[in-house]
Amino acid sequence: MPTKITVPELLKMKKEGRKISMLTAYDYTMARILDEAGAHVILVGDSLGMVVQGRKNTLGVSLDHMIYHSHCVSKGLTRAHLVCDMPFMSYQSSVDEAVKNCGKVLKQGHAEAVKLEGGEEIAATVKRLTDLGIPVMGHVGLKPMHVHLMGGYKVQGRDSKSEKRILNDARAIEKAGAYSIVLEGIPADLAQKISRSLKIPTIGIGSGSHCDGQVLVIYDLLGMYQEIQPKFVRRYANLFETITDSVKRYISDVESGNFPSDKESF
Repeated sequence: MPTKITVPELLKMKKEGRKISMLTAYDYTMARILDEAGAHVILVGDSLGMVVQGRKNTLGVSLDHMIYHSHCVSKGLTRAHLVCDMPFMSYQSSVDEAVKNCGKVLKQGHAEAVKLEGGEEIAATVKRLTDLGIPVMGHVGLKPMHVHLMGGYKVQGRDSKSEKRILNDARAIEKAGAYSIVLEGIPADLAQKISRSLKIPTIGIGSGSHCDGQVLVIYDLLGMYQEIQPKFVRRYANLFETITDSVKRYISDVESGNFPSDKESF
């Protein structure tokens, strides 16, 4: 059986210069496919608000939604490390609330770690969680929960002031005890600087090739989600067209009486 990917293994991969592959999943079937394909980390992302629930952003996703989908995904994994996003306002109001809700995600959602957006302002929360044995993956740069404050999904860290802020945020999260950190939507040279300055793995999304790993939303990778097509996404398939064609052929066969055939009947 392949080696189970754990927090120590991910830290070892960083030290040895081995790249980390991370993908999102929201259900058992997809999780099992990604696990068998060899993905190192599976993220139950609050992106499910957009690609599963049809929302315009991630802000409406609830803690119960995340726990439900994490539990489903956990059943499909034997090797990959399972991380669950903490949704908007599930950890920001107080440290005690964060501990309570992150504990639920591990106990009820069967996640092996939680992911929190934020920098210096949540460092105390990250420290408390990690002191209690709850593994934390950080997330700095473009923060989807701040979409209204940022005026949309815009690249961050383009000027010296914001670059310094993001670098300080990343260092604060590492110091607080996080075992890895997502760098989203920042210039490649800044991502390289952060990756070189941290001892924990950096996972990039729209942040260039110098991170210790990469993450993509699986529906983007497979060409299933059509509403938004970010520049940083590489589509490895066009399942939107494949599925549409398959369904059209099924409908045609039903209407013509070609399905089911004698071979497909009892």
